[in-house]
Amino acid sequence: MSVAVGQMAPDFELLASNGEKVKLSDYRGKKHVVLYFYPKDMTPGCTTEACDFRDFHDQFSDLDTVILGVSPDPLQRHEKFVEKHGLPFLLLVDEDHQVAEAYGVWKLKKNFGKEYMGIERSTFIINKEGKIVKEWRKVKVKGHVEEALQYIKDHLSE
Repeated sequence: MSVAVGQMAPDFELLASNGEKVKLSDYRGKKHVVLYFYPKDMTPGCTTEACDFRDFHDQFSDLDTVILGVSPDPLQRHEKFVEKHGLPFLLLVDEDHQVAEAYGVWKLKKNFGKEYMGIERSTFIINKEGKIVKEWRKVKVKGHVEEALQYIKDHLSE
């Protein structure tokens, strides 16, 4: 199953890095959401992406936008990642990868001749009504956060 621009974003409830449960629908009518899926805490690309979101966090907030990162890592690893890099947004635990599957980002990957299932780095922008208005799949980290921020400025800011 996969999702597409123009569809309602599949709702979910996941444990967050602050120890609380977060529902996507909690933001409906209140905030835009940048929902980004990434493979693994503490890896170079994922750290760069998370720190880029951290560095632009205030600008996203000024545009009524919340950032949520999702990976299959357990809570303790998310907590360490948040603490180590001072991340001001929540990381969500998707250990059984059900949310990743709902968004069509749980894929067969190949690395050094090995095949395995994992997250395909992807970002979805969900408007206040809960609709997916933009998606990026197979994200290249460099410049991506700025591109997402520019999209929100151009299309969702009042």
